[in-house]
Amino acid sequence: MLNNSNDVKLSTQTKVFFLLIFLLICVFSYIFRLYSMQIINGEHYKTQSKTLSSQVNIIPAQRGEIFDRKALYPIVVNSESFAVEVTPAEIPANKYDTVISKLASFLGMTKASIDKKIPKYERRSYSSIQIKTNVPFSIISNIAENKSDLPGVSWVSKPIRNYLHTGSMSHIVGYVGDINRDEITVLYNQGYNKRSIVGKTGIEKQYDALLQGTPGKEMATIDVHGRIISDVPIFEPPKMGKNLVLTIDSDIQKLVENALGERVGASVVLKPATGEVLAMVSYPFFDSNIFTSDDAGIEYSKLLNDSSKPLLNRAIQLSYPPASTFKIIMSTAMLQEDAFPAAKKIECKGKMVYGGHVFHCHVHEPGHGWLDMKNAMAQSCDVYYWTIGRDNLGIEKIASYSKEFGFGKSSQIDLPSQVSGLVPTAEWKEKKYHSKWVGGDTMSCSIGQGYMEATPLQLANMVAMVSNEGKIYKPHILKEVRDPVTNEIIEEIKPTILTESTIDKEVWKQVQESMRYTVTDGTPQYPMHNDLVQIACKTGTAEVDQYKDSWHSWLVAYAPYDAPPEDRICVVTIVEACNTWEWWAPYATNIIIQGIFAEQTYEEAVKELGFQYLMKDRTRRE
Repeated sequence: MLNNSNDVKLSTQTKVFFLLIFLLICVFSYIFRLYSMQIINGEHYKTQSKTLSSQVNIIPAQRGEIFDRKALYPIVVNSESFAVEVTPAEIPANKYDTVISKLASFLGMTKASIDKKIPKYERRSYSSIQIKTNVPFSIISNIAENKSDLPGVSWVSKPIRNYLHTGSMSHIVGYVGDINRDEITVLYNQGYNKRSIVGKTGIEKQYDALLQGTPGKEMATIDVHGRIISDVPIFEPPKMGKNLVLTIDSDIQKLVENALGERVGASVVLKPATGEVLAMVSYPFFDSNIFTSDDAGIEYSKLLNDSSKPLLNRAIQLSYPPASTFKIIMSTAMLQEDAFPAAKKIECKGKMVYGGHVFHCHVHEPGHGWLDMKNAMAQSCDVYYWTIGRDNLGIEKIASYSKEFGFGKSSQIDLPSQVSGLVPTAEWKEKKYHSKWVGGDTMSCSIGQGYMEATPLQLANMVAMVSNEGKIYKPHILKEVRDPVTNEIIEEIKPTILTESTIDKEVWKQVQESMRYTVTDGTPQYPMHNDLVQIACKTGTAEVDQYKDSWHSWLVAYAPYDAPPEDRICVVTIVEACNTWEWWAPYATNIIIQGIFAEQTYEEAVKELGFQYLMKDRTRRE
């Protein structure tokens, strides 16, 4: 028994001994391997690590193209161009100045301007820095031929936007630019990177995600000279962004642009039954192509400092007193509330005395005389609507109906940076100015003056509600999204109700009749006379304090009056007070309507209407 115990103990010790020997051999083997790699062959692996690397080239995707509603010819396309980049760490320190000077000569830049783009603290960075965009192929060829003398210099394809329709279309389409730090912070998780081109304004910004496309990749193993040494590079082709078809009709847009002319203001053409915007013009405008030039920063600064604010889309980004066009809402409210009989007359003596102030109607003494609602709207009598607003409706009901028509809130059009206008109330004035609402405030609001403000698009929605007898469809610029390869319609924008009123149908009929009567028997009989199509309208003249004896000229209309809503259009035009007074809004609106329904150019419509000999110097009229 004792011998067996000793034998077992000896056997265990032998196993432990051999295990230790084996472990020691393994440890020494690993130590020798590490010594061999780091000391004996260290230089070899060091050189190999420097000379071989994996290169991933991002291939930018082309943005989708943009078309007008006919979808035949694009209004925005892409043009081939290149961007030159520098990876600072790839330039030997002792050759930096030489390389940068040579690159500057190729690009037509100064060395100092390139040095500004590559601060000293980034000269050991392996992140590429973009030096110049919009570089033509001829210069890229010269750089490529001298690549051995330009270490760290590379280039990428960077298509630029080519805006074929500029002028007033620029406010709608917008423009693109390099992504900035704030944008990349927000958009990084959506696949954007520091080289991304993004929409800055207009449709380019609103639908940037659709237009972007998907970048491609090319991955390969290269040596220190940039030569590809892998057998088959991995290639993922880029996918172009979606094509967009807009609701804008290029012919109508040009017609409206010409009708407004070089007058500061705006005009909107809307299909009331769908919310489609057929034209939207704001003057002055700009050329979107300047933002793809090397002088983009300088040009942008000029536009920002221009006192006429050409970057501003006045149709949606500026609100005005709606003036007498607001009498459409006042008449609707009066009828629906049964606040005052439409057939009952109020006497206008040309003025009204209230609270120690004298309020003058636009027709001074002896005034308009006795007027019912239909004639008060046609003659745009202020005394009539002052009385209705102050004595029969009150500011709360006026504000309520204003909001029902879409005032004081977003129109929700698919364009960025729209304003909501203002519907004042007693509570609002108390908070804003710390003063009480008085009867004079109600009187001012009753004729669309005072604190009341609305955009041209909001007034177009107001007219659309009358035309549709209680419905406003969400205004929109995008009509369709299409596949860039097959041209297949991926998405079609359907009409969406924005507001639906409960106002009685009979009320709408009376308001429509009054708007038509305004054309046949009211103040704009001559400028709005049209033998081709029946028009219903309302004029407006908004007094502006900062321009002495000057007024904004408004005209809001729909046509044909005798057609169903689906066959009608709404047109709203404003000519700002800073222009020479000529009461142009009615004439411009009639030219637009004539041109659309007769399929005429601006010149043809002017001739057909007999406006070619118009006198420029006109007196104020409502």
